[in-house]
Amino acid sequence: MRFGLHLGTRGPAATPEGLMALALKAEAVGFHHLGLSDHVVIARQVDSFYPYTKTGKWFAHDTGVCLEQVTTLAFLAAQTTRIRLLSSVMVLPHRPPILAAKMLATADILSKGRLTVGVGVGWMAEELALLGAPAFKERGAASQEYIRAFRALWTEAAPVMAGRHARFAGLYFEPKPVQRPIPIWVGGEGPQARRRAGRMGDGWYPVGNNPAAPFDTRALYAAGLADVRQAAEQAGRDPASLETGLLALWFRQGEGATGRDGKRLCFTGAAADILEDIETFAQAGLKHLVISFESDDLNRSLDRIEAFASEVMSRTA
Repeated sequence: MRFGLHLGTRGPAATPEGLMALALKAEAVGFHHLGLSDHVVIARQVDSFYPYTKTGKWFAHDTGVCLEQVTTLAFLAAQTTRIRLLSSVMVLPHRPPILAAKMLATADILSKGRLTVGVGVGWMAEELALLGAPAFKERGAASQEYIRAFRALWTEAAPVMAGRHARFAGLYFEPKPVQRPIPIWVGGEGPQARRRAGRMGDGWYPVGNNPAAPFDTRALYAAGLADVRQAAEQAGRDPASLETGLLALWFRQGEGATGRDGKRLCFTGAAADILEDIETFAQAGLKHLVISFESDDLNRSLDRIEAFASEVMSRTA
């Protein structure tokens, strides 16, 4: 199992000093990925349904503070040498496709090939509207075109595309990224997202606590992964080649939580319990567990990274 740390670009992760401290600590203790969330601007009035709480209310809608994701990844590329940098996830319609492809290629070059691009279609209609993105109801179709556009721009000498949402020809796209192409992990939990991951992704990277499509048990994760692999096989792709991830936003070490079945929620509680969960999900096919423990206290976050490394990471194969 490989481990990643997910950060929202707010609080301590919204300052150069805080970001540097968190990134260097994560790299030093052996995290494989460092992931950043993606918001460009936050609407003052958000009525869109947030899919990762029962109420549909987004927990971070307060001050609107957020750093731009890809710029921040490039900053971290200069501060680190080994840890991979993960967009966790990039909302594809937030940026025009050529610009997004260039920003990501630049981050890959500056990190010497350490970028993994997690992607999603987005949930906040108000933010998409403010950014002049494709219509909210068209975001899935637009995102699929963007993925195809990225790969063409990153790998082809004379890229051409004539889609509805991504159109280009007659351009140089240089320099190419170090990784050709940069790996794309498709996020999302629903049936369309799982099909998209199998047909188009280099990996599947869902959030585990979507009430409409939860993946917080071994059985549920295994069933979701089976759908992804079936979609890959139907598309003529090798299902075994796909990376498998899970973002556990609810992770709590030393603090148990109750799941939907009334039992302990996975990836919460004592280190021994979390180690058992890791083994269980590994048996279901999980290769990358990305955890999150947002805190406004930088020292508390650093202590939590150290505790996870010493009590959990050091005891895994």
